[in-house]
Amino acid sequence: MRVGLVEDHHLVREGVRLVLSAVPGLEVVGEAAGGAEAFALVEAMAPDVLLVDVTLPDADGIQLLRAVRTRFPRVALIALTMHRDAETVRQALLAGAAGYVVKGARASELVDAIRAVAHGDRYLHSTVTGVVVEDSLRWLHAGSPLSVREREILGLLAGGSSPVEIGHLLGISPHTVRRHIANLAAKIEVRGIAGLVAYARAHDLVREPG
Repeated sequence: MRVGLVEDHHLVREGVRLVLSAVPGLEVVGEAAGGAEAFALVEAMAPDVLLVDVTLPDADGIQLLRAVRTRFPRVALIALTMHRDAETVRQALLAGAAGYVVKGARASELVDAIRAVAHGDRYLHSTVTGVVVEDSLRWLHAGSPLSVREREILGLLAGGSSPVEIGHLLGISPHTVRRHIANLAAKIEVRGIAGLVAYARAHDLVREPG
């Protein structure tokens, strides 16, 4: 089973490589320190599974997951991250990750995740399964497929605010806002800002800034 790794910290890459190289049937065929190298890695080495850190210095890991999934649909993706919040888990899964493993996981858990996604299954680390269940229940009780933060961003966007303005109002970066917007379009299956605005108006979500 061929495994690729996208991770900017050398020590983490080295540790993962040492762990996986000791497992029969697993081979680390390539490593990338950032998003710019990730596509070259996949094209050159054709891994069965790609581990992707969602926090990279030169790229948005969530967007990278989505781009790799679109361009190389046969590669199984695992988000490898320190983040355990529901929002990041949801975004990673929506972007195409079949697995989600936190960096505090045991080596055996990472191996289990790789084997699971390589065989077409999903894998969520035990520390985030509860978060995912609670998040899903909140959606059900709210009667909406959107999280509170997504509804806020969509409402402000429909009200005429730019990503920079939305970020300022909500205390998050414009980059994070743009990532939310891309995820929103994928989640509610619309195209572009016009589609998002139309959805917001139809569901009475428009929010004027200020």
